[in-house]
Amino acid sequence: MLRFVQGDLAAVLRVPAFRRYSTSRIAAAVGQSMLQAIIAWQVYALSGSALDLGLVGLVRFVPALLLSFVSGVIVDTYDRRLILLGAQAIPALTSTLMLVAIASGNASLPMVYGLVFFAGVASAFEGPARQTMIPALVPRNLFSRAMTFNSTLQSLSSVTGPALGGALIALDGIGLGYSAHLGLVLLSMLVLWPVHTPRARSSRPSRAGVRLDAIREGLRFLKNQPVVLGAMTLDMFAVLFGGAKALLPIYAVSILHADAAGYGVLTASLDVGSLIAAAIMVGLPVPRHTGRALLGSVVAYGLATMAFGLSTWLPLSVIAYAAVGAADQVSVVMRLNTIQLAIPDELRGRVTAVNFVFVNASNQIGGLESGLVATLTTAVFAVVSGGAACLVVVGVVAARIPQLREYQARHALAART
Repeated sequence: MLRFVQGDLAAVLRVPAFRRYSTSRIAAAVGQSMLQAIIAWQVYALSGSALDLGLVGLVRFVPALLLSFVSGVIVDTYDRRLILLGAQAIPALTSTLMLVAIASGNASLPMVYGLVFFAGVASAFEGPARQTMIPALVPRNLFSRAMTFNSTLQSLSSVTGPALGGALIALDGIGLGYSAHLGLVLLSMLVLWPVHTPRARSSRPSRAGVRLDAIREGLRFLKNQPVVLGAMTLDMFAVLFGGAKALLPIYAVSILHADAAGYGVLTASLDVGSLIAAAIMVGLPVPRHTGRALLGSVVAYGLATMAFGLSTWLPLSVIAYAAVGAADQVSVVMRLNTIQLAIPDELRGRVTAVNFVFVNASNQIGGLESGLVATLTTAVFAVVSGGAACLVVVGVVAARIPQLREYQARHALAART
């Protein structure tokens, strides 16, 4: 079995278009995660306000939310590669403008927020375009392996980007960080340029242009696909209730009595856990019962969150939080396999765009939910009750959507080939 899996991975990496796509993916993802760290540092340096830091996520989320349905139709209508290149050109331009402002001494907080806003605009198109390109680059029988490998690259980039950004700022200031981001984006665009993907095979009228009916068509598909909608709903509410990230400073200082170094280790443990899980999954076969694996991973996510919430010892908390990241990574891979294999290519952009809304909403609102519950009760109660709520969500979704319990990606793949 291991030899078969290794053969699958080797076969995926032998596809020239996918190799180029993956190289572009690494450069773009490292640049994006590095940019987020750079922006957070710059905002705090300019204002010294925790509230201003909190507004960064909101400013980025609003345009992504407002444009999501339109972007999905555009991705389904036009060349996805060109849309992706255009979306990447936006942060390249904003970083160039920021470098000019830094050089002239005119960098300001409103300008940083403008950069964040346009990064949100770009993400509304980049996410769906990049995700929907994969099925066109590899044969159907290698799709699950390609998705798992792609998720591993994302995890690796999430760990690498912030560390690289911090090192560059320490070396020669914020300008060097923006210069590196610009270079990574341009590299991503350059590598992606020769990659051509076929247009979705469809003669349906929804591809005639960006119309309201095309948006409705995507929503009707979701309504009639309980497996896809169930996978999205499960992820959204699990992250909404189970997210402990917003409360990490409180845990580090007030509960674990850790110093800044301990806080850094605790924060990094989530991404390390995700990366370890992603690396292991690359070498393992995709579970036969994909739906059950998805439900089980969210159960593990909830239990690990509760363990983290109850821990008062830093080493145990680091292990528990790494387990949260690992379970979340498994959930991401199972969800993407479930969703992408069930979507017809002509609707892939619209459905993927809705999925991005679910993910972004849960991340942003989840932090607010954790903060409100912690304010009304305690941080421990907020995290532990959130983990317990994850378990309740799994039970409700499993009971209400039996199709998700029985879903098998291999059967879906066979039905579409």
